[in-house]
Amino acid sequence: MRLKTFKIGGTHPPECKFSERAAIEELALPTRAVFPLGQSLGAPPVPVVQKGDAVKVGQMIAKGEAFISSNIHSSVSGKVVAIDDCIDASGYKRPAIIIEVEGDEWDASIDRSPDLKRTIHAEKEEIIAIIKEHGIVGMGGAAFPSHVKLMIPEGKKCEALIINAVECEPYLTSDHRLMLEKGEELLVGVKILMRAVEVKKAYIGIENNKPDAIAHLTELAKGYDGIEVVPLKVKYPQGAEKQLIQAIVNREVPCGKLPIEVGVVVVNVGTAVAVYEAVQKNKPLIQRVVTVTGKSLAKPSNFYVRIGTPTFMLIEAAGGLPDDYGKLVSGGPMMGKAVTSLDIPITKGTSGILLMTRKESKRIPVQNCIRCAKCTTICCMGLEPYLLSNLATCNDFEQLEGEGVMNCIECGSCQYICPSGRPLLDMIRTGKGQVGKIIKNRNVK
Repeated sequence: MRLKTFKIGGTHPPECKFSERAAIEELALPTRAVFPLGQSLGAPPVPVVQKGDAVKVGQMIAKGEAFISSNIHSSVSGKVVAIDDCIDASGYKRPAIIIEVEGDEWDASIDRSPDLKRTIHAEKEEIIAIIKEHGIVGMGGAAFPSHVKLMIPEGKKCEALIINAVECEPYLTSDHRLMLEKGEELLVGVKILMRAVEVKKAYIGIENNKPDAIAHLTELAKGYDGIEVVPLKVKYPQGAEKQLIQAIVNREVPCGKLPIEVGVVVVNVGTAVAVYEAVQKNKPLIQRVVTVTGKSLAKPSNFYVRIGTPTFMLIEAAGGLPDDYGKLVSGGPMMGKAVTSLDIPITKGTSGILLMTRKESKRIPVQNCIRCAKCTTICCMGLEPYLLSNLATCNDFEQLEGEGVMNCIECGSCQYICPSGRPLLDMIRTGKGQVGKIIKNRNVK
């Protein structure tokens, strides 16, 4: 059988899935948890607790008041000791709620039993309201508030739900383990999402390097009408929304538009499981699976972690910093970002912690472009990365916008493939940020 994939560009970096056979382990509680307010796209939520307040696990501590925002709930029980600026994964100081942990007292309304709840009682509007109330966001990295994605605009219709189980980023395996260990919860979550967007068909796209997950979910899906598991060719960045939609339903999302323009909604595997827990168990998004990995790490692992836990606790549980440690990356090597502190807290969007060796983290010397066109060939959005990089370097933002820089998905393929070691993505990101500001100011006027 010919495997499906997207049409333009793409590459296949070394997979390095060292933790794919590591079962999910629950990490110990931190002594102090830090909750950055900016854990999702959109406006930061507003704190609803004060210094000195006692909180329980699952209690709301910050409320998203804007249309695009998400609530934050405490993942620990204890006392609020500060609402202050803390350094987050971006390296900047951001407002955060800090809680000293005292025991592990949960909100009594949360169902903590391991029992699977297959029967879905909630209907569309109630499902979306629960997802909003429980602070569910996209857990593939973008952290877009899920309730907003499920609110189909007037005049649009969702015809298919796609579950993103690709996990094409090298090293990361948290979604893989979720499929193997929480397959039933995932499928009930998919049925809930199908009810929320009113569709009868859902596709779970999984790359063919996860045959155990494909086989497992295919067997389980026999008990769930309308859910189809779709094996995909292994090709990066197949987990990007537009590429995944093209691969599975052969529809092309227009530039600058959202998937709903072609009748599709895309949701990550982790998000679907979180939706199950919210709707069926009344559990807010207070925990997630995080891959901790690296070529020299003693014990590459997948941990079930409370949001707000400091990164160093995960690294210690995975064997500690290796002797040849060179760089710490939040996320995967292609789209993740280097962080400067081991105290950075785990957030809703933290999919992995990668410890790169000194050799891996050292960039090759930058040389002149040799006009090989590899970056253009590999770009899955049909852009010309060498040109965008040059325009950004020259601050020619008008032409940069005209050449489609805002369509760049920042997958890093161009920089990965460049034989001259040119920082293509770095410059494109910088230019894209400036063009975004120009567009925003223009729209305000």
